[in-house]
Amino acid sequence: MTQKLLVGTQAPDFALLDADGTKVSLSDYRGRNVIVYFYPKAATPGCTTEACDFRDNLASLQGKGYEVIGISPDAPEALSKFTGEFALTFPLLSDEDHKVALAYGAWGEKLVDGEIVEGLVRSTVVLDGEGTVKLTQYQVSAQGHVQALKEELGV
Repeated sequence: MTQKLLVGTQAPDFALLDADGTKVSLSDYRGRNVIVYFYPKAATPGCTTEACDFRDNLASLQGKGYEVIGISPDAPEALSKFTGEFALTFPLLSDEDHKVALAYGAWGEKLVDGEIVEGLVRSTVVLDGEGTVKLTQYQVSAQGHVQALKEELGV
């Protein structure tokens, strides 16, 4: 796995295309707490579970001052379909070249069906309004992740 981000450090800025092909930057969120979660592939069972959990808990997260951004290696077109199919109401961003996942420590070796493969590692990074890392969670399970995150954040 690539170098994980450390709590207290500055998160790398990024600019990626969203499901509509619009460029979205982390710096667009300055002044707001942001939950950046990395997921392997749109519309797969685990990723759908996690995305729908974020969707269903978005109001309570936003009520406590958190915005949510999902990042995957999918193309914007796949993200658009995923967003529409599951009525996702937060930005999904395309990291097709894995540069942001690498910078955030969310790309590396993982176990899939008994084999070690290289790919996106399901991860979550919570940032404050200045872009400082407040919490990192690497190799999380899709099932129950959002609830556990809310508990850790006191939401």
